[in-house]
Amino acid sequence: VLSPLYKEPQPAQPPPLSGGVRAPPPEAPRPRCSPAPLPLLSPGPSPGDARKEAAGRCLLPGRGAWLPPGSQAGTKKRATCPGLGLFYTILSAFLFSVASLLLKIIEDVHSVEVSAFRCVFQMAFVLPGLIYYKTGFLGPKGKRIFLFFRGVLGSTAMILLYYAFQVMPLADATVITFTSPVFTSLLAWIFLKEKYSLWDLLFTLFAVTGVILIARPPFLFGSRVSGLEGSYSDHLKGTIAAVASTLSAASTIVILRKVGKSVHYFLSIWYYAVIGLVGCVIALFVLNEWRLPHCGRDRVFLILIGLLGLGGQIFLTKALQIEKAGPVSIMRTMDVVFAFILQVLFLNHLPTWWTVGGALCVVASSSGTAIHILIWAVKRYLKVIGLLGLGGQIFLTKALQIEKAGPVSIMRTMDVVFAFILQVLFLNHLPTWWTVGGALCVVASSSGTA
Repeated sequence: VLSPLYKEPQPAQPPPLSGGVRAPPPEAPRPRCSPAPLPLLSPGPSPGDARKEAAGRCLLPGRGAWLPPGSQAGTKKRATCPGLGLFYTILSAFLFSVASLLLKIIEDVHSVEVSAFRCVFQMAFVLPGLIYYKTGFLGPKGKRIFLFFRGVLGSTAMILLYYAFQVMPLADATVITFTSPVFTSLLAWIFLKEKYSLWDLLFTLFAVTGVILIARPPFLFGSRVSGLEGSYSDHLKGTIAAVASTLSAASTIVILRKVGKSVHYFLSIWYYAVIGLVGCVIALFVLNEWRLPHCGRDRVFLILIGLLGLGGQIFLTKALQIEKAGPVSIMRTMDVVFAFILQVLFLNHLPTWWTVGGALCVVASSSGTAIHILIWAVKRYLKVIGLLGLGGQIFLTKALQIEKAGPVSIMRTMDVVFAFILQVLFLNHLPTWWTVGGALCVVASSSGTA
């Protein structure tokens, strides 16, 4: 309040020297920082933050006024770019699709060996995180059995998926993998007793129809099946491998739901990479398939597969951190679109109409599952909002029945106080002094009227 009346003290004039000549005046002192108290709305800043905040309210030269906290450059929190999570999802789908294309192009390298290379990359990425977070390498005793099965099923899903990519068209294998959300709902209903509605059953039927259209079994489509890359036996093996990979991935998700947040996600990936690497090495020696690629191009492709898979996983994790799971699951279907485009451009293989129909069924199934979950969550929030509004209205009516209108109207201004507190605690947004001033004016107006 007194800052506009504050004036810089004038320096004392030095005594005159001999001969009536005065010494030159000393330099004017630099503007000082105001020792004004910190804002009361800050949620308990540390001493370091207090010093930074006090330093930000410097007196302006010659005026003595200080800047409010919200008016300084760089103190306003940046809002998250809308749609950034969906962009990360699309980028993740593109990286996964390019990794699948490179796997398709590589020659004379078994899918188990490619899986071993990817496990090595994941171990190199996760190991520093385990050391930094001090999670240990084994995990809690009661959760180790679940982590072991998570590693076995996750690595099995990866190996089978890579095998499917190698022996059947890229788009066909990609489409089959997107039936995973449907099977996840079914397995969660069986093992976790989660709700399984008629909508989930309908989406499951759509997914199974899509797989049948892609597999085209002879007892339904006859012995002459066109549009295949190789023989029908390889196509059927790839279809079985892709379906088994999808079931393994769905089982992995159910196990992760069972474990919950009691285990750090780095530890879960560590089990997946270590068990996968051990299993891949044993399988390679049993099958006698361990060999390095003959040309340098394939070796570069192996490294790129590991890096692209890791990058896709990072961007997908980032997307789930800033966006809801429903829209992310829907945008993940862009993986199917990229698979079709890359197959046509680089492999010169046009998909058949059966594949397109199966893809539409699977995309409709996975998108429907995501939308159904999203609608259920929205309805749940709407019910909570409705109950809170109804409760507030009931208590306000009861208050007006037993108390005069004036005191009730004055106490209604507590709504402003609660709004400020909740904004600071849950939205991490400090109000500016302009907002505080405006709130005081409004509260004074409504209280004065009452």
